[in-house]
Amino acid sequence: MGLVIIFALVAILGLAATLRAFKDKNILAILFAGGSTFVFGWFAIMTVVNNGFPTLVH
Repeated sequence: MGLVIIFALVAILGLAATLRAFKDKNILAILFAGGSTFVFGWFAIMTVVNNGFPTLVH
C-alpha cells in the first residue's frame, strides 16, 4: 500500500507547483502542474477507496 503514499506525495508536490505557477502567472505550468495534481490526487483517493488505508505495521 505504499502506492497511495507515493501518489499522495506527488499530488502535494503538484499542488505546491500549481500555487507557484499561479504566483508566476505561467499558464503552461498551471496546466501541467494542475493536471498532474488532479490526476495523482484522484489516483490516491481512488486507491484508498478501493483498498483502504495503508498499514504501516508489517
